[in-house]
Amino acid sequence: MTKERGDIMAHSQLQDVLFEEQPAWLQERLNWFMSLQFGLFIHWGLYCQWDCCESWPLVPADTWARPDDLKCWSERGRDLDRFSHDYWNLNRTFNPTQFDPDAWAQLAKDAGMRYVTFTTKHHDGFCMFDTATTDYRVTHPICPFHNHPRANITREVFDAFRKKDIAISCYFSKSDWHSPYYWSPDAPVVDRNPNYDTQKHPDRWGQFVAFVHRQIEELMTQYGKIDILWLDGGQVRPPDQDIQMADLAAMARSHQPGLIIADRTVGGPYENFVTPEQQIPKKPMNVPWESCLTLGNSWKYMPDDQYKSASEILRMRNGILAKGGNLLLGIGPDPQGMIPSEAAKRLREIGGC
Repeated sequence: MTKERGDIMAHSQLQDVLFEEQPAWLQERLNWFMSLQFGLFIHWGLYCQWDCCESWPLVPADTWARPDDLKCWSERGRDLDRFSHDYWNLNRTFNPTQFDPDAWAQLAKDAGMRYVTFTTKHHDGFCMFDTATTDYRVTHPICPFHNHPRANITREVFDAFRKKDIAISCYFSKSDWHSPYYWSPDAPVVDRNPNYDTQKHPDRWGQFVAFVHRQIEELMTQYGKIDILWLDGGQVRPPDQDIQMADLAAMARSHQPGLIIADRTVGGPYENFVTPEQQIPKKPMNVPWESCLTLGNSWKYMPDDQYKSASEILRMRNGILAKGGNLLLGIGPDPQGMIPSEAAKRLREIGGC
């Protein structure tokens, strides 16, 4: 997830106009999406091995992500270079041998969920799918999980949920802090944006755009039916970070007819629905929307996370549905690939009510 939530009412007003102008097929697809009502957000990546939040401590400017009581930060002497070096090498220890996507899908089904959003790649650039674009992927030999029968994690997740008639939402971060075309090794990193002037270096930025388009084309062509492309990294937008969304959307939809796109927090014709994060709008929004809320306090796995009760989640869901939105409920599998037992218990309780 991002920490740029944006002004959801400003987005609502913009989207209200755009939704009225959407082609009939897209309006029909969005009506279908809103009929799903309840989804599961699975936030999983290398960061599950540490007690930090997902990806964000790598950004020098985001000091909030490195509090002094963060164990993996304090153990490294609160030295960002050392922390970053060790973080980038978490691919060498990622080995979730208890990963069972069929069990995940059954939990979602039991909870009454009708779609799943899965993090194929977060901002740190580690790909939870088999890509030809980078070695920083779960299927590369340096990752101990690469020779597991279920090493292509994204495919396994999508296939398992599809078998339960659960719709597929493909989370993908447009920013990629591991890519030398986004964070160049030739300059210091300052914040979450490229560390060079994209206007002065159009060739380098063009390489990044091509890199992103290739990865999305892999996801759109090699992983079965995709219903939603859920794009995070809202700072990637024109003019300085023009990812060529018109071309990207056309390419993705040529492979996945009827694809819904959430270019979240950006606005414009490719933010087909609005995604308020960790908040519920105070009143109905006259556009398609989902509230992205965590079951615990964190998006990712935290060993001692405190989970909301089933009754609290049901109250939230009912309130969201009454306002015409969807609830996308977030959980994080642990380093072994298991849904924490307390989180699983909550999902079963929700389904039993």
